[in-house]
Amino acid sequence: MYVPDEDVAARRRQIEVVPRAFDRLVLSSNCGGRAFLRAVPRQKEGGYRMAIKLALLLVFFAITVAIGLYCRRHATDVNSFVLGGRAVGPWLTAFAYGTSYFSAVIFVGYAGQFGWKYGVAATWIGLGNAFLGSMLAWIVLGRRTRLMTQQLKSATMPEFFGRRYGSKALKLGASAIVFIFLIPYTASLYNGLSRLFAMAFNIDYTVCIALMAGLTAVYVVAGGYMATAINDFVQGIVMIGGIVAVVLAVLNSNGGLSAAMASLSQVQDPAVSSAPGAFTSLFGPKPLELLGVVILTSLGTWGLPQMVQKFYAIKSEKQIFKGTVISTVFAVVIAGGCYFLGGFGRLYGDRIDVAASGFDSIIPTMLQSFPPLLIGIVVVLVLSASMSTLSALVLASSSTLTLDFIKGTIVKKMDEKRQVLVMRVLILVFIAISVIIAVFQYRANVTFIAQLMGVSWGALAGAFLAPFLYGLYWKRANRAGVWASFLFGAGIMILNLLARPSFPPLLQSPINCGAFAMLTGLVIVPVVSLLTKPIERNLIDEAFECYRGKIDAPVKKAA
Repeated sequence: MYVPDEDVAARRRQIEVVPRAFDRLVLSSNCGGRAFLRAVPRQKEGGYRMAIKLALLLVFFAITVAIGLYCRRHATDVNSFVLGGRAVGPWLTAFAYGTSYFSAVIFVGYAGQFGWKYGVAATWIGLGNAFLGSMLAWIVLGRRTRLMTQQLKSATMPEFFGRRYGSKALKLGASAIVFIFLIPYTASLYNGLSRLFAMAFNIDYTVCIALMAGLTAVYVVAGGYMATAINDFVQGIVMIGGIVAVVLAVLNSNGGLSAAMASLSQVQDPAVSSAPGAFTSLFGPKPLELLGVVILTSLGTWGLPQMVQKFYAIKSEKQIFKGTVISTVFAVVIAGGCYFLGGFGRLYGDRIDVAASGFDSIIPTMLQSFPPLLIGIVVVLVLSASMSTLSALVLASSSTLTLDFIKGTIVKKMDEKRQVLVMRVLILVFIAISVIIAVFQYRANVTFIAQLMGVSWGALAGAFLAPFLYGLYWKRANRAGVWASFLFGAGIMILNLLARPSFPPLLQSPINCGAFAMLTGLVIVPVVSLLTKPIERNLIDEAFECYRGKIDAPVKKAA
């Protein structure tokens, strides 16, 4: 079919509208001064290929449901349902932390987007996630969070704020922020699945969403936190094996690491940078923007309820060190591997029209020619990553709304059995809401919803990071400082959503604005706290009493 030169891009977009019909597009050699764009039909997939992928999915589904049903008998009260009885070992806690951290948003969305923008320098994002978002978070927050939350008998982050600072209003305010921003963030988890499932199984996006949501609902409702922790461990193993296999396969398909780097060094994009080798340089074409991404995606975990609550549940403070090591290694492999993989996305630029199909198409395009077994592993990998994060989010949302808002405010008296029942019902409600939002946004292409998903992480971390950190370490932090952080963190992200063009160029990006909100909160809380009245001494003494335990040290005999 003849296509004029100026219409090649338009024709490419037309054909990409029906991706099931074609495998790829080829621009033919010029013939008489004219260019031809040829669509190569997708090869029919043999039954055995589909059977391999379906078998992997069915085994994964069976294991997931079995774990949920097994843990049901242990999830009978609030403590066991929300925190696993505070008796979860370091391996399960570390994997639960890591799998909640990294979802399809990372593997498909961020890895593709930032790999395209920064090349292999995007690997710094993964390393930042590992050493700032995982290792340092465990070192700084792990032990103190475990001890103080047990001392204050708090099972959620809003409940921690309410008891640490002696304010029911703070607890309700934090609950509102969690509800407003965690639900759209939950909906964003489905986005990365659509292209992979369409590529592997040729099924509709809505079916992908329903499948993932239904399976997650079964095991979370049945087994609570312990079911999610055990499933996270299984899913984490799948993620590690999958990402290693994918990275090796992509490098091998491009002639190995050296050949792939050499090819990438020849890629130039004047819209990004005119410097040769920009996408293989140490810090990429835009180091400052890259730093903003590192800060938001790494430091942000310190203030996210679904992440911090993992420290509540670990068995004892003695397990913190082991959990730190496991979590860090896991993050290096998963996050480092994802972003390193995304850095080679531009090698597939002849098959991708980013302007037409978006950044989410990059990773699926890289995987398109893989053997069916590897594609099946990748689908299970991304499904695992998304389900583990979804389970953490809906458990955090339901527990927060039940324990911090409904109990004692709407319903004055709720026994343990009723609280667990309400949380189970709310898990189903929140999953249903997230499905509706995701499908509506996909069908109607409502940009406002997509933008709200983008600011969720920044709003939550910007509001909560500083009050939580200072609450663990600094006795002078008070209610006014916490309110100031809540209002500034959530407020600036809402303004960024509604009036983005009015912001300075650097802060128009939700990622940079979120990083700015977190860093500013670290200044706002101490300044406001020092200028206002401190909280009651008895509250401080009660909260920090847990750190005064006796420490036994070995005694050496004198020589």
